Amino acid sequence: MVAETDVAVTTTTTAALIFTYGTLKRNFSNHPLLQDLILTGDASFIGTYRTLLNYPLVCGPYRVPFLLNIPGSGQPVYGELYSVSAHGLSRMDELEGTTRAHYERLPIKVVPAEEDGAEVEKITCAEAYYAHGSYAMEMWKKNGKRGLKCYTEKETIGYVKRKDRPQHLTFLDHIRLFLSD
Repeated sequence: MVAETDVAVTTTTTAALIFTYGTLKRNFSNHPLLQDLILTGDASFIGTYRTLLNYPLVCGPYRVPFLLNIPGSGQPVYGELYSVSAHGLSRMDELEGTTRAHYERLPIKVVPAEEDGAEVEKITCAEAYYAHGSYAMEMWKKNGKRGLKCYTEKETIGYVKRKDRPQHLTFLDHIRLFLSD
């Protein structure tokens, strides 16, 4: 028989693999969250990865990056892979607004970025924060059905941190306004 404390330890140490492609990457504006999670043992950096399939990566209002769940469109997207605890995942979900229909955390297949060939043997099943399905296709059309392969410093020119955006509007309001322009 397994003691209850053993079960609790097992469930709290289970980690998810999260593919980050935008502001959560190292040297970008939301990376301090991951740094905090790393310091508390709730996350660890695994490496630089890219999506196995092509996906659209676009910028929306305030140069916020969005990965769109339209596999086969766009191009391979480069980012970083992290192992994240359940506690860390809840903090990331809060940042990404998963309960407010900002982003959706869904499965994605990634491979090490530096690998050329023999990909099938190195496929990693992870999760990523995709633009919510309620506006993803409109975001793709708004960007002329052209996507980025990597969110870089160049794409951050014009990025506005959350605290510096008009506070009387919700994030979804900002998205609606961006899409209606």
